[in-house]
Amino acid sequence: MTKQGPPQAGNNLDPWYDHYSERAGGLRASEVRALFAVASRPEVVSLAGGMPFVSALPQDLVIDAMDRVMVQQSAVALQYGSGQGVPLLREQILEVMALEGIKANADDVVVTTGSQHALELVSKLFLDPGDVVLAEGPSYVTALVIFKSYQAEVEHVPMDEHGLIPQALREHIARLKAAGKTMKFLYTIPSFHNPAGVTLSWERRLEILEIARSNNILVLEDNPYGLLYFDHPAPDAMRSVEQEGVIYLGTFSKTLAPGFRVGWALAPHAIREKLVLANEAAVLSPSSFTQLVISQYLSTANWKEQINTFRGVYEERKNAMISALGENLPGMSWTNPNGGFYVWLTLPEQLDSKAMLPRAVKELVAYTPGTAFFADGEGKRNMRLSFCYPTPENIRVGVRRLATVIRGELDLLDTFAGTGMQSAADTTRRFGAPPPDIS
Repeated sequence: MTKQGPPQAGNNLDPWYDHYSERAGGLRASEVRALFAVASRPEVVSLAGGMPFVSALPQDLVIDAMDRVMVQQSAVALQYGSGQGVPLLREQILEVMALEGIKANADDVVVTTGSQHALELVSKLFLDPGDVVLAEGPSYVTALVIFKSYQAEVEHVPMDEHGLIPQALREHIARLKAAGKTMKFLYTIPSFHNPAGVTLSWERRLEILEIARSNNILVLEDNPYGLLYFDHPAPDAMRSVEQEGVIYLGTFSKTLAPGFRVGWALAPHAIREKLVLANEAAVLSPSSFTQLVISQYLSTANWKEQINTFRGVYEERKNAMISALGENLPGMSWTNPNGGFYVWLTLPEQLDSKAMLPRAVKELVAYTPGTAFFADGEGKRNMRLSFCYPTPENIRVGVRRLATVIRGELDLLDTFAGTGMQSAADTTRRFGAPPPDIS
């Protein structure tokens, strides 16, 4: 009897290629993830990934919380749990959100395996093929991957130094309505935006909520960085003034540690019910152990002071980056965030950040090309620079290497394109000083 192999379909690399769903075709490796293997080499200064500096978290705080859980609650910690999350942790999450003006009920909180998981669950609940997601341009790279995996179209709305532009949002909505498109939600990172670093003003938050309300569009407020401010807090969360039209996403990945993989969604009651069902269908229940460890940490540690420590660490690193950019790339433009992890840099018109990346890695510096943060191929003139993980000295070294790469690229263009531009040393005359180009 002849043994049968897999169906003779697909391609040379994957014999099951023709069996995948259409949705699977939307799954793509993000440009950020693709950089991790290179950026992890010790000789490379990585200004690419948004990894929190977890070494600023005292080990004894976490070890003590783990020990208490295993001694006092091991039978619960190692067992299946609720699809909605540990009740005490959901109560404590209310205390965290209260710092940004949110008043809520613990019954409307759903604990997830990181806020990324919450974003995926919301997309699963709302997106059909061909639906439109409104999002800032640029926007969070992995959110774009998720939306594409559900076969949605992403409509980028321009930003400036004050965040999403309300009039642009109106114009995009009107055009999409005229085209007969179905808009399911507006995805926004209003505080210390990833990747742009800017913060949506309070006046614009209110105006955008009114635009969404009048057009029956849900707002998906993603807020990983809101408590990591420097000089002064960001405005209160959009969810603080709008309950029925906003789903709020939060996480402990940036204010504690990403390895716990604990986030949450605060949703209107009817949506909450469906989120719990979707959560149970996906993971049955989020990890009881990590939830209880975080709950114990919040109960026994001075977690607000620890967040303040993180603020100091990141502010020092941001200042090192801004100073280094000013010294090494005068005349160029970049955002100067008041919190979070990122600076958004704009290159001269003739440069392409994605095409330039191999040369940068050769010079032992990595960044994330701006094209990663757009669904439509835009962003070639931009790059995201992360200041959260490297030391201030390594940031200065990385920016010097980056400046060498940029000047080298410009010299090549001078030489081979006959542009007749000034010498590489004359950077002020070369670039000019336009306002930050967020879009």
